[in-house]
Amino acid sequence: MKKALTIAGSDSGGGAGIQADLKTFQELEVYGMSVITAVTAQNTRGVQGVFPLGPEAVSRQLASIAEDMGTDALKTGMLFDSGIIEVVAEKIKAYHWEKLVVDPVIIAKGGETLLQKEAVKALKSQLLPLAFIVTPNLPEAEKLAGMPIRNTDDMKEAARIIADCGPRYCLIKGGHHESSPVSSDLLFDGANFYEYTAKRYVTKNTHGTGCTFSSAITAELAKGADIFAAVSTAKAFITAAIEDGIQIGHGHGPTNHWAYQKRRMNNR
Repeated sequence: MKKALTIAGSDSGGGAGIQADLKTFQELEVYGMSVITAVTAQNTRGVQGVFPLGPEAVSRQLASIAEDMGTDALKTGMLFDSGIIEVVAEKIKAYHWEKLVVDPVIIAKGGETLLQKEAVKALKSQLLPLAFIVTPNLPEAEKLAGMPIRNTDDMKEAARIIADCGPRYCLIKGGHHESSPVSSDLLFDGANFYEYTAKRYVTKNTHGTGCTFSSAITAELAKGADIFAAVSTAKAFITAAIEDGIQIGHGHGPTNHWAYQKRRMNNR
């Protein structure tokens, strides 16, 4: 049994954060563990409150995992502030955890800030050098690269800038290019670019897409897949989850975490 760890915030609505990560791990047949960095009051309409845990609480959770179970791959999501980022980076180095997926959660879909402004610098200087892969969406990539992104050439330039911070791979997700008929993600390995495309589905039920995509990559890495296979499976997973999205609540509904496996079962 392979194991995957998520270090992120909790979503009371169940569509993103820790809840989305654990659902994804389960669907991709890895054992999921969690370190909670913050509790949010959240639903499909947005984030109504953010209640961060202190660095000591995060540190103790990480130690509990390391001292007993360990992990085959891990991801970070919402880290909220520089204090939490510092302790997470410190523990990852101390425990020699290598397959780290950094999903740089900065702003919620409704515009709420999930990473303090001062913490962006800490994310870039302390966590990205430890990352196996970083997976920003377009607004997050703009923040990390310090430049606007309007087209594929801009995505490539931003990926180069972000890669200079130290991650082995950078995957910029193109889901926010809503005018395009396809959803195109760009993977950079430090020398070459690889494009992953899928049909774009027009739907408001996209809550938790970034969390789900990055946790699918984490699960596949935990099972031993190389980065290209991991991203390919994650792309198929999130595409199915969006196409078969769930109509719950009155805002941006969640994706369907069981859609990918259901299709695989039906095709056997």
